[in-house]
Amino acid sequence: MLLCVTANHRNTPFEILERLAVDADALTGAVRGSDPAVRGAVTVATCNRLEVYLDVDSPADASPDETHALARESVARALRSVSADAPADVTATAEVLDAPAAVHHLFAVSAGLESVAVGEEEIAGQVRRAAQAARESGASTGRLDRVFQEAIRTARAARAQGDASRTGRSLARLALDLVGSRLADWSSARVVLVGTGRYAATTVAALRDRGAEQITVYSPSGRAQVFGTRHGLAWTNDLTEAMTGADVVITCTTRLSLSAADVPASAPAYVVDLGLPRNVDPAVGEIEGVTLLDLETIRLHAPLVHWSAEEEARSVVAESAHAYVTAAAVEPSIVALRQHVLELVDEEIERARRRGDADGRVEEALRHLTSVFLHTPSTLARRHAVAGRGHDVAAAIETLFGLPVGRSGAVVPGTPSPVAPTVAALDEGAGSDAGAPPSAATA
Repeated sequence: MLLCVTANHRNTPFEILERLAVDADALTGAVRGSDPAVRGAVTVATCNRLEVYLDVDSPADASPDETHALARESVARALRSVSADAPADVTATAEVLDAPAAVHHLFAVSAGLESVAVGEEEIAGQVRRAAQAARESGASTGRLDRVFQEAIRTARAARAQGDASRTGRSLARLALDLVGSRLADWSSARVVLVGTGRYAATTVAALRDRGAEQITVYSPSGRAQVFGTRHGLAWTNDLTEAMTGADVVITCTTRLSLSAADVPASAPAYVVDLGLPRNVDPAVGEIEGVTLLDLETIRLHAPLVHWSAEEEARSVVAESAHAYVTAAAVEPSIVALRQHVLELVDEEIERARRRGDADGRVEEALRHLTSVFLHTPSTLARRHAVAGRGHDVAAAIETLFGLPVGRSGAVVPGTPSPVAPTVAALDEGAGSDAGAPPSAATA
C-alpha cells in the first residue's frame, strides 16, 4: 500500500516544522526499519515540508484508520530515533494520505504546486534526489521508485505547460521580491550571503537577475573562498565585519545562530532568513531599523500571484495522476499474465536443460522472446485502462488464458467499470514488477 505522511506549511505550524528539520536519509532508513510491515520509504524534506512516502504491507482486513495509524506511528518512532529535538507528538498535525490521493499529492508537490512560491524550480530536484538516495540505500521499492519517476516526468511536463513555472519562482526569489518592494536600487545595494549550498547558488542567480552587483559570501563551514571564486563573488571569513554597512543579509545554511548581539551597530536594513531550522534569532527583528523576513513571514506575506498556478500546470498534474492511478488498476491482470507465461517458459527451459542445453542458448532465446512477447500486451493494457476499458483487459485475459483476476480491485467480467480504481487495486498493481505505467502524454 502506498501512503504519505505529510507535515507541511499548510497543516503544521512553522515552529513545529522547524523542529522536524532532520537528515532525510537518516529518517528514510529509520522509517524503513521501524516496522516489519514497512517495505520501503522515501523522505522529501524541504524548508516548508517533511513528507515520508511509505510502501506498506497492509492486511486485507485492516481498516484505513488502522493503516494510517501504522504509518503515523512508524514515522513518529523514526523521527524520535534520529532527532532529540523532535516534539513529543511529532505527527500530531501531519496528514496521512493513501493512494490515489498520495499519488496526486506527490505529483503536485514535484511540480511546485504545493509550495509557498507556487511553481518553484527547486522542488523537482529535491524530489528527484530524495528518490535517488532511497534507491541507492536500498530503502526504496519498485512501487515507490515508479511513482517517483512518474512524478518527476510530470513535473517537467507541468513546468513546460504552466506559466507559473516559466517565471522562475522560488522562495529566494519571493523573499527578494518582498525586499525589493522597499529597496530603492539593487545595483547599489551591499548584500551579504551566508551559506554555500544549492540554495545559495539559487539565491545568487536571483540576486543577479535583479541587478545586484555587490555580493559577499560568508560560510560557517569555511567554504566561502571556493564558493566565491566559483561564482565570481567577494568572500569573507568575518561575518560581523561583512554585515557592517550592508543593506541586505541573506542566510541559507543548515545551522547558524545569528543573535541580536552579533549584529553590528551599523546594522543591515534587511535580514532574510531562508534556513530551517532558523538561522537567525527572532530578536534580530526587534533591532531598530532592521526588518527580518524568515520563512514564516515570507509565507504569510506572499503576494497572491505566488499562491496561484496556471490551470494548464494543474491540469497536467491531474491528468498524469489519474493516468497513473487508472493504469495501475490493471496491474493485477498484467502480473497474472506475466506469471502464467513465465511459468510456461521456465518449464520449457527445464526441458531444454534435460535435453542438453548446456551453454544456455535456448534459455537466453526463450527469455528474450518472452520479454518481447509480453511488452506489447502490457503496454496496451495500461493504455486501455487509461481510456476507461480496464474491465475489458481483465475479461480478455480471463477469456484467453483462463486467468480470473477478480481480487485486489481488478474488475470481474460482467461488472461495470469503476470511475476510479479502488485503493487495493492501485496498491496491488503498483507493487508489481511489470514495468512503469505510461505517462499522460504517451497514454
